[in-house]
Formats: sequence, structure tokens, C-alpha cells
Amino acid sequence: MDLRKKIWQWAMLLFISMVWGTSFILMKKGLRSHTPLHVASLRIFFAWLIFLPVALRRLGRVKRHHWRWLALTGIIGNFIPANLFTLAQSHIDSSLAGILNSLTPLFALLAGLLFFRTHVLLINVAGLLLGLAGAAGLIYRPGTDLLHQANIYGLYVVLATLLYGINVNLLKYKFKDLDGITLSSTIFLFIGPLALITLLGTGFPAALRQHGAVWHDLGYIFLLALFSSVIAITLFNILLKYITPIFASSVTYLIPVFAILWGLIDGESLSPDQVLWIFVIFTGVYLVNKQEPVRI
Repeated sequence: MDLRKKIWQWAMLLFISMVWGTSFILMKKGLRSHTPLHVASLRIFFAWLIFLPVALRRLGRVKRHHWRWLALTGIIGNFIPANLFTLAQSHIDSSLAGILNSLTPLFALLAGLLFFRTHVLLINVAGLLLGLAGAAGLIYRPGTDLLHQANIYGLYVVLATLLYGINVNLLKYKFKDLDGITLSSTIFLFIGPLALITLLGTGFPAALRQHGAVWHDLGYIFLLALFSSVIAITLFNILLKYITPIFASSVTYLIPVFAILWGLIDGESLSPDQVLWIFVIFTGVYLVNKQEPVRI
């Protein structure tokens, strides 16, 4: 697989979208018998355990100047957003969460302009807006009162996407000399112990004895960690070496598409308007990557 070729970049982006498309349903199932704080902490803790052998073997590749940035991206790109999303999803509808999650590419653009001295073409901005419109149209359903739900918990998702937008630029520009596998695994060296401390400090061991389905739902959280926090993040960081942060973050436009496809597998139907919005999304993502933003 040659990720310098556009076709493989698109294939990887679509696969990552498919994997991340399962994260919302897995979080929902984990939240049935676990608190939002425990779901987020368990997700990070499990990912840390999976990554740990890999990280220890690759420590020699990490230079001194990497460590502060690894700690920062672990906190703002993983630990805080994981807690914000689980807390928000326990109070707001998934439709609103999905629409707000699609703000990530816009924040990636703004962060690049403000902190990393990048600029983009108008066609890329048009693609961002088109993709956002497509994602909103795909997720929204008539009769859904999104404004009623636009409370403090919706702002948690907005804050998470802001942090994601900053983080994707950090990953692109601060780790040019670090491969994606080493980058992904060593990030969790910092936040894994934080997650463990959080679990022990919030009574998680005692919670394991209080609910009949707690162990069953724990399996969904493990799958969430394995697929969304290990496999998808590793592939994302590998892909990011070859594409722009804005194109990479447009994965959030594609996630609702795969959420619908998972629904088709489960027996749901696909309406003509959904097909139209999917086409709009793919057009927007194509325009985002039409020409490379220029570094100055």
C-alpha cells in the first residue's frame, strides 16, 4: 500500500471512517451500566494496556523534544475529548452530537491558520462548508428538536471538536520525524496512568459488583478501545503523514455515512434524501483535498 497515491489515501480514510462510525453505538452500550467518567477512563485504560508492549519497544525512537508534545496531544487530543463525548452523549441526542462532531474540520482549519501559519484555497473552504452541510442534512430528521437540546452538554462536544482541531495540527507538524505507530502508542503512556487513577479514585472496583450487565457492557467498552482508540488512531496517524490536517479531519463528515451503512446491515432502510446528502458529503471531502494547502 503506497499512501503517496490518492486512491490509497481515500481507501484508508474510508476505512478509518467505518471504524469510527461504530464508536457512538459502542459508547451508548457502555453507558447502559457505566458512568460517563468510567466509560471514558476504561476506553483509555484498555487502549493503554494494548499499546504498552508496542510503546516500550519503540521508546528509543522518541527524542527529548517529543515528550512535551506527546503529553499535550495525549491530554487535549484523547483524555479530555473522551470524557467530554461520553458526558455529552449521556444527555443529548446522537443527532445533535453527530452534527456538532462535524465542526472538527473547521476548527482544524482555524487552528492551522492561527498557530501553524498555514493557508488554504477558497475551494478547500467551500468543501469544508459543503461537507458540514451534508453531514447536518444526513443526520437531521424532521421533528427532531435540536435547539431544545442545545444546552451545556452540546457545548461539551463543541469543546471536544475544538481540541481535536488543534490536536490534528499538532500531530501533523510536531511529529514529522516520528512514525505513526510509535506516535500513537507513546501518547497513551501519559494518559493511561491518568485513566487508571481516575478509575480507582471514583469507585470503579465497587461499581463492578452493583449491576448485573456491568461485565457484559464492559466488553463493548473494550471493543471501543480496540477499534476506535487503537486501530483507528494508529491508522489516522500513519495517514496524516501523507495528507493535510483538514483532509484528515474531514473523516468526521464520513462517519455519519458509515453509521447509516451499519444501520443497513442491521435491517434499516436508506431513503433517497440520505443518498443525496451522502453525495454532498463526498463532494465536500473531494473539494477539501482538491489542492494541497501551502505552508508559508
